Amino acid sequence: METTLLRFGIDIGGTGIKAGVVDHENHILGQAYVPTGAQRAWQQVIPDIAKTAQEALQSAGLCRDAVGSAGVGCPGTIDAKTGTVVYSNNLNWKDVPLAQALRRLLDVPVRISNDANCAALGEVCAGAAKGLQNVFMLTLGTGVGSGIILNGKIFEGGGPGGAEFGHTLLVENGERCTCGRRGCLESYASATALIRQARRAAEAQPDSLLCTLCEGDLSRMNGRIPFQAARQGDPAALQVVQTYTAHLAAGITNAVNIFRPQAVLLSGGISKEGTYLTDPLTERVKQEVFGGAASFLPEIRTAQLGNNAGLLGAANLF
Repeated sequence: METTLLRFGIDIGGTGIKAGVVDHENHILGQAYVPTGAQRAWQQVIPDIAKTAQEALQSAGLCRDAVGSAGVGCPGTIDAKTGTVVYSNNLNWKDVPLAQALRRLLDVPVRISNDANCAALGEVCAGAAKGLQNVFMLTLGTGVGSGIILNGKIFEGGGPGGAEFGHTLLVENGERCTCGRRGCLESYASATALIRQARRAAEAQPDSLLCTLCEGDLSRMNGRIPFQAARQGDPAALQVVQTYTAHLAAGITNAVNIFRPQAVLLSGGISKEGTYLTDPLTERVKQEVFGGAASFLPEIRTAQLGNNAGLLGAANLF
């Protein structure tokens, strides 16, 4: 193996920074992690990013010239062409020249992209969508992130930021979204939205299993409880899960009508429900997509790489 085939993959989050050394077969040879300390200025955080990459190199037992490039996934609005973090709420960054600063510290070419884009690319290169060229991915967490791979490459769009599919309209004048609009997909298909819907149902039906599993304390509601109660046949939970699934299926149908991907991937905590989630989604999308069952229907799959998806995708920006 040529040493130039090794790459740094770096995944920046609001809580932690993870770096790895990745070979040409997408094996992670060494990893390191450090808390982000996002309350600090970016001039203090970026040296820690470089240090974490160097610690990953040491973990792999490799020397500095074994790595020829570094890819970075970062939350927020990213200008991939200039290597700039235009805005990141998670990091409190604005117009940060991330690629340029890291290039000086690591002495290798650096490319950056949005973290959700990198996670999607990681799944295409080494995970649930390996070998596919056109993939749509939704991350179902606190919000709804999206990553789109077209012809084997990240869809960055014509300007900074790429796609924000979680902030496409689902319900006109609907639930208030964190972005300020009403009715975004995120307001109905995120884990936050599911928890809100489950709390309302449990409050309205205090005798339900949905309420019992919270031990009567609705502040303890989480994204697992509605599915847990639904599996046991609780009517209130079944209604919550069916409504949630309908909203998510509508969003996926919109994506399928636009992009006609080979596969739709779901990641994030809710995706751990597996086929209990993907099977009814598949049936709903089949009914709702343009052309119905007569058209090409992508398989709806759950992501495989977990917390390593962003790191591997970032490494594959080169």
